[in-house]
Amino acid sequence: MTQVRDFEQEFLDKIEKEVKIEARDWMPDAYRKTLIRQISQHAHSEVVGMLPEANWITRAPSLRRKVALLAKVQDEAGHGLYLYSAVETLGAKREDTIDDMHEGRAKYSNIFNYPTLTWADIGTVGWLVDGAAIQNQVMLTRTSHGPYSRAMVRICKEESFHQRQGYEIVMTLAQGTPEQKEMAQDALNRWWWPSLMMFGPSDAESTHSQQSLAWKIKRQGNDELRQEFIDKTVPQAEYLGLTIPDPDLKWNEERGHYDFGKINWDEFLNVIKGNGPMNRSRLRARKAAKDNGAWVREAATAYAEKKAKRKAQSAA
Repeated sequence: MTQVRDFEQEFLDKIEKEVKIEARDWMPDAYRKTLIRQISQHAHSEVVGMLPEANWITRAPSLRRKVALLAKVQDEAGHGLYLYSAVETLGAKREDTIDDMHEGRAKYSNIFNYPTLTWADIGTVGWLVDGAAIQNQVMLTRTSHGPYSRAMVRICKEESFHQRQGYEIVMTLAQGTPEQKEMAQDALNRWWWPSLMMFGPSDAESTHSQQSLAWKIKRQGNDELRQEFIDKTVPQAEYLGLTIPDPDLKWNEERGHYDFGKINWDEFLNVIKGNGPMNRSRLRARKAAKDNGAWVREAATAYAEKKAKRKAQSAA
């Protein structure tokens, strides 16, 4: 009698044994859809995240700062490419996922819908935003999906440089003139709460968190990651002589963690819905980039097809 394979049980056994799920492996449709949503939104965030920083390349205060910021923006483009490639292993088409973002069917990180008003914002984005990204992403180097996991190894290494670069900018300002320190404090005031929102809503209220944890797509919950970020970042701010804009922030000896104030989730939801300061501007810029680059993609496709045809003729 022929034994019928239980593909779902084999999948769950792999998850339990920490065996990576690869592109050709059987996986539940819901697992595949969850990964497509998460990885594509991650890719969108990397690409959209180039916009607020690229805006400052020509205005950076020195050649050294320009070169470093340019390198960072190039890194973010590379991260987007790694992640779009990973999502393609799941059967999704890259162009379709990008169109989903442009048409509002897919999201990117809410943090990139805030403006970078001063040079201190660039440092603070590196320090806080990339710091929060690292907190979120280090666990993804151990995610159950093989292509995603391997892409995250390199991304996290590069993000660690970005975070150090940002912290060094803020440190320079904090140790500079009173006006420069005030600029650094102002940027911290504006970016602190949106950075905490990057981890998403509380696990109890998150739509996807529990299932992602069960499948080991995620390895830690939103609340745990947010708390770890706060615990790491507060001492850094104290070293800089800057004040975290949270009157309820205090060390809790019994818990061994910082207690912190209530996050304004109404603001978070409003930005997610498209009503943030820069939502429309960001999407206009991405759509324009796609439209303006259409001739490049068409030329590359035509060249590839012509080359393949010549190769086939030579083989014949």
